[in-house]
Amino acid sequence: MQLVIAEKPSVARNIAKVLHATNVKDGYLEGKEYLVSWCIGHLIELASADQYRDDWKAWKYETLPMIPENWKYQIKESTKGQFRVLKELLHRADITEVICATDAGREGELIFRLVYNQAECKLPFKRLWISSMEEKAILEGFQQLKDGHEYDDLYYSAVARSEADWLVGINATRLFTVLYHHRLIVGRVQTPTLAMLVEREKSIENFQKEKYYLVHLLMDGLDAVSNRIKEKSAAVQMMEDMKDETAQILSVKKEKKKVQPPKLYDLTTLQREANRLLGFTAQQTLDYTQSLYEKKLVTYPRTDSQYLTDDMEENALLVVGAVNSMFPEMSIKGSEPDIKRLLNSKKVSDHHAIIPTVEITNMDLKALPGGEKEILMLIVSKLLCASEQEYIYESIKTEISCHGELFTASGKNVLQYGWKEVEERFFKSYGKNAEKPEEEESDFPDIKIGQVFECVVVKFSEHFTAPPKHYTDVIFCERKEWIGIEERSSA
Repeated sequence: MQLVIAEKPSVARNIAKVLHATNVKDGYLEGKEYLVSWCIGHLIELASADQYRDDWKAWKYETLPMIPENWKYQIKESTKGQFRVLKELLHRADITEVICATDAGREGELIFRLVYNQAECKLPFKRLWISSMEEKAILEGFQQLKDGHEYDDLYYSAVARSEADWLVGINATRLFTVLYHHRLIVGRVQTPTLAMLVEREKSIENFQKEKYYLVHLLMDGLDAVSNRIKEKSAAVQMMEDMKDETAQILSVKKEKKKVQPPKLYDLTTLQREANRLLGFTAQQTLDYTQSLYEKKLVTYPRTDSQYLTDDMEENALLVVGAVNSMFPEMSIKGSEPDIKRLLNSKKVSDHHAIIPTVEITNMDLKALPGGEKEILMLIVSKLLCASEQEYIYESIKTEISCHGELFTASGKNVLQYGWKEVEERFFKSYGKNAEKPEEEESDFPDIKIGQVFECVVVKFSEHFTAPPKHYTDVIFCERKEWIGIEERSSA
C-alpha cells in the first residue's frame, strides 16, 4: 500500500479520484492500492525563541543575537489533528512507500518534508511533479514518479529561506524594540517593502509639478506639435505668429516594424494584467487562479516561466484548437496557430506558463464565479494571442517647418493586425469594464517631403509634469521581485 500526501484536501480529492481511492475515512481517502491524505498548508513551523533557552524568554539586548545551534520545530496548534492522522498513516504496518504530492515547488517540498521528519518516518518516498490537475496529467505523473531525494536541494533552499526569516525577524524585532522602548516589528521581506513605500511616498510629497505648453498645427489629418514651452505668453505668441502661415514637410521617416505576440502568462504578468484590466489585487488573482487549477481548468499558477516545454507541442496544439472552437468570437478564421514560438524548455524551471486545459470543454463556464471566469478568459485570450501571427505596421515620423519653428508628428499604418485582432476581439467580447491598453489605430495621411500646407489651423494646449505614481498592488509585487525581496513562487 502506498500513502499519497497532498498539500490540501481539494487536491487530495482530485488525486484520490484518479487513483480510485474513494472510501472516505477520518482525514484521508482509501483505495485498494493507495491511501490519499493531505496537509492543510504548513502543519509544522519553526519553534519560537523561548523554546530554545530560558534566557531567550525575556526581550533583552544582552541575549542578542539569538542563533540556534540546532533548529527546533513545533506542530501548529490549529492543525494538530491532521498531523496526528498523517503520523498514524506514516507508521501503518501496510504502508510500504510514501508519495509526496504537495505543490510542485519550494514551499510544497518543505511542507511535506517537515511532516515526514516530524513524524520520524523512515519509509522511502517518491515525488509527484505535475503542473495540471487533469486526470491525464495525474496519471502520467504517477507513471513518472521520481526518487524523493532528487529534490533535496529544493527542500534545503526552503529551509534556508525559513531560517533566514526567523533569524532576521526575531533578532531585528527584539533589537529595535529594546532600543526604542516600543514594539517595532522587523522582517526580511516586510521591512524593505515598507522602505520602498516610504521612499515612493516621499517622492510624491516632494514633487513640484511644472506647467508647460504645446503648440499644435492641424493639417489634413496631421497633428504636429512643438517642443515644450514653459511660458504661456510664449505659446500664445507662437500661435499668433503661425496664423495664416504655410507649413512645409521637411522630412518623412518610414520604418516597417513587427511586434511579436505577447508571451504566455506567468503568475506576475497575470496578476499585473488582472489588476490593470479587472481591478483585482495580486492575492485575489492568485486565489482565483488556484481555484481554477484545482478545478482542472488551468495549469499550475505559481510559476515564473512564460514558456511551455518542448515536449508540450502536441498538447498545446490540442488546447489551442479546443479554445478556438469554444470561443469563436476571439478566433481568426484561416489563421494557423504558431505553437513553436510558445516552446522553450531552457526557460522553464519548476513549472511552465499558465495555460487553460482541455477540461474547459467539459465545463459549464456560466457556473463559475465571476472572478474565476474573468481570470480564465484572460488566460484563454493570452494563449490565443501568443500563438497568433505578428502585428506588423509602418511607423512614420515627420518634421514640419512653420514660420521658422520646428514641429513633429508621428503615427502608423497597420499592415497586418495578427495577434492584435484577437486582443481587439477579446476586449469587445469580454472587456466591457476594462480600458484598452492602446488607443484605436488610425491611418497616417500620405505625405511627401516638400509638401506645403496652406493656412494651417493652430492651437495650444496646457499640460503638467506628472509626479511618481502611488504603487498599485501588482506593480509593487513586481518591483519587490525585481530587486530580490520576494520570489513569485515563495508563498
